[in-house]
Amino acid sequence: MKIVSFSLEQGNKYFGKIDGTRFFIGSRVSYEGGKGLLNVSGTSEQKYDRAAFRPIYGFWADFIHPTAMAEGGLFHTLNTYDRAHFTFSFLQYAAHVPNGDFVVYLRALLKLPLAREYFPDLALNSDRVCRVMDDGGIVALESDTSTALLLDYLNPSLKEIEDTEVIQAAKFIHWAQNDPANRQAQIEVGIAHFKSKMSQYATQYGLNGRDDAICLVVADIRHQGRAKSPAIMAALNSSKPLGALLGIGEPKYHERLVVLRREIKSLTSQGTLGTHKYSTTKKDLVAK
Repeated sequence: MKIVSFSLEQGNKYFGKIDGTRFFIGSRVSYEGGKGLLNVSGTSEQKYDRAAFRPIYGFWADFIHPTAMAEGGLFHTLNTYDRAHFTFSFLQYAAHVPNGDFVVYLRALLKLPLAREYFPDLALNSDRVCRVMDDGGIVALESDTSTALLLDYLNPSLKEIEDTEVIQAAKFIHWAQNDPANRQAQIEVGIAHFKSKMSQYATQYGLNGRDDAICLVVADIRHQGRAKSPAIMAALNSSKPLGALLGIGEPKYHERLVVLRREIKSLTSQGTLGTHKYSTTKKDLVAK
């Protein structure tokens, strides 16, 4: 079993230790009257590398790259201060969504060999994340309609940073940094999630035959949740849809949009983007 120790240093930085290894957990930050942890610091080796996963996932490894970079790109990217209570991974999977990407990711983690080491009190029962109580009872932490109990397990409140929040964050970070199977699970969940959502968006927004970059930005808008369908449809129906889509969210999300524009421009100049279009028949991005 992984034992976590931690300390608050330099006024606002939490550091942890597991198996004798010291690592950064996150900075203490304030947000809308509450407090939480933020970790977007790491090395290039700890960041998503599309080239490493292209042999397995093909163009989809490139397609998710701009969003990954906008989300931090680190496999241990962490945020516990907003309404999601706990977001984690290179694509920032959010724990507040029932059957969402974080829940699917955690289910995948609990099937890995090291699951009992990191979370001995969690188990899968009927493919639900459950907590094994001291008396042997099993309590489901998530359902089709709620993840409230899971949020309480990970981060009890947004008012303050609790020891529980720091310890659970430390476990997720250490596991992602030290187990390739954890990182592989992140990739599998992320690409499957984007594939599934793109099939839905293609029907909803009439994206059949649309260029890959346009599809990418639509998927990113919905992934972050920075706009609703009317704004997306208006941009798609404009004379310059890509530019209009990339303007959605200004000025509030300016920094994210700067990253998206930069990465899309880079992938386009490299000849990666601009080579595919979406096919509703095949439910996939296909070569032009």
